[in-house]
Amino acid sequence: MAKIGVIGAGSWGLALSKLLYENGNEVTLWSFLESDAELIRTKHELESKLPGVKLPEQIRVTSDLAEAVPGQDLLVLVSPSAVVRETAKKMRPLVLDGMVIVNAAKGIEEGTLMTMTDIIEEEIPQANAAVISGPSHAEEVARSMPTTIVIGAKDEATARMLQKLFMSPVFRVYISSDMIGIELGGSLKNVIALAAGIADGMGYGDNAKAALITRGIVEIARLGTKMGGHFETFCGLTGIGDLIVTCASMHSRNRRAGILMGQGYTMEEAMKEVNMVVEGVYSARSAVALARKYDVELPIIEQVNKVLFEGKDPKEAVSALMLRDMGVENSLVPWN
Repeated sequence: MAKIGVIGAGSWGLALSKLLYENGNEVTLWSFLESDAELIRTKHELESKLPGVKLPEQIRVTSDLAEAVPGQDLLVLVSPSAVVRETAKKMRPLVLDGMVIVNAAKGIEEGTLMTMTDIIEEEIPQANAAVISGPSHAEEVARSMPTTIVIGAKDEATARMLQKLFMSPVFRVYISSDMIGIELGGSLKNVIALAAGIADGMGYGDNAKAALITRGIVEIARLGTKMGGHFETFCGLTGIGDLIVTCASMHSRNRRAGILMGQGYTMEEAMKEVNMVVEGVYSARSAVALARKYDVELPIIEQVNKVLFEGKDPKEAVSALMLRDMGVENSLVPWN
């Protein structure tokens, strides 16, 4: 049994707290809002984030980082990507040398273009940062539906330790050393999911969805391998796996926001309607900046940015994609 602090009481934080407790660990859950913490303490659920899911009464809940961080064997950081840096700064004085912090947020910081584990390492240099990602909607994990994910760490011993803590009969865990590939796959798929949602909102069919998924993973892998990730990672759980589930499921807040934009909502209106953090909006600009930095083409992601931030009509964005110069699908496959 390990003592684990889960930092963040959104839907994913709630689901991971439940999973880790049911795996036999002692869990402390930290909420940014005391009002949410009090609801969880009294009702053992947070209907606004994860309706219909009861948390075990034994999970300790607090809004004080000084109660959630010290004395833990492991921390799981599940804050929205936009506030990971702020949260990490507050955690720093409380974290002991060598403490493992597992990042469960998906995003790329605008401006610095840093991944979430990069931020953790910068703000909490004494920590041993790891990452968890993959096709794992909180709504299904919290209900013990079969799920498979990947954990990335810099050393195999840390990865194996985390694998044992997270793995259960319904939550299968693979491990990998490709932390940059895992984080980029988990972040950029949200931008492609916005595009898939926009296509759904415009009434396009399965052909368009399949094209966005397959060409989307090409864009993710094109940038990811240029940044040092391994191609095999983008063919796996945190690449094509996470992309499929995020583009196809109504659990996906990114797809839901995209559907609304395809129906005529502005980005701001869609985010307000979804009423949850739409991570793809925050990662979209960063993805374009990374594409320029590493000199790679990301046509789908570029058009999503134009719809999000320049007011481009989604129909015009689709036309721009369809009427690009004729190309070869795979330049590595030669002609006889």
